[in-house]
Amino acid sequence: MALAAEALRIGRLYRGDVATIRRTLRMGVCLLAGLGLAVSASDDPAAKAAAAVAHRPVSRPALAVERTITLLNRTRGTIWPAAWPGSVSGKTGWTLRAGDSLSITVPDRWNARLWGRTGCRFHRGRGHCQTGDCGGLYQCRGWGQIPATLAEYDMDSYDHLDFYDVSMVDGSNLPMYIRIAHGRTKNRISVNGCEQAVGCTYEVKCPAALQVSSGRRLVACISPCARFQTDRYCCRGNYAKDCSPATTWPIDYALVFKRAEPYAYSWSGDDATSVFTCAGRCDYRITFGVTPPGVGGPPG
Repeated sequence: MALAAEALRIGRLYRGDVATIRRTLRMGVCLLAGLGLAVSASDDPAAKAAAAVAHRPVSRPALAVERTITLLNRTRGTIWPAAWPGSVSGKTGWTLRAGDSLSITVPDRWNARLWGRTGCRFHRGRGHCQTGDCGGLYQCRGWGQIPATLAEYDMDSYDHLDFYDVSMVDGSNLPMYIRIAHGRTKNRISVNGCEQAVGCTYEVKCPAALQVSSGRRLVACISPCARFQTDRYCCRGNYAKDCSPATTWPIDYALVFKRAEPYAYSWSGDDATSVFTCAGRCDYRITFGVTPPGVGGPPG
């Protein structure tokens, strides 16, 4: 889509600002989907979008409300979830034992990342985690260390929609999927972590070149950009334009992550299948864990 391509082009100019890149793209995607525009490569995307917005009824402001996010741990070990910015209580770190759940309340217009830390040891609020560590603090004061699977939110954003996604752009340390618990939008992801006709949630089968270990134990799978730091894998410099894992990268490592979670971001340009929206007062359930055996079949 030309508008999406234009948004990506603009986003690459501001590559360090993730929120700006995503917001620019999401506006384009939303305009195309919501307004039914058919924009070809020869059209002027800016003119098309401007004309459509001019004829669109003005939306009434949404009431500012707090949201509830419920976290479920379906793994075999304890997870230490973290979020930045954090909850309305001021907390940014929690403990979630295997089989347990907990709920946090976040403000409307929450623009944040949430992730799970693993292999943690804390004493009086300080310590260290094998993955997702945020400066050795139990209560984080910023984003965690990569690689970590991310839940990304931009709530009450364009046209009062929530935009959210699961991202493995920097790599993965835990399987994760997101469902809408309350809102006017129908879930695309089932209670078992499957998207119909797309696939289910599995552990990442990490190639040796991307493995991250603690001692002799594999704890995460890092992205090729973070591991190799080359322009080709990072889609920058001479490779920024029309970059694609299938045609630009020496090895299409994006498939490693896409096969594990086909609805998630597997690289920075993986927007077409990975951006989710929710309308209304939306609450969410984030599950750490894979699709139960026998539900979704083997990964693609």
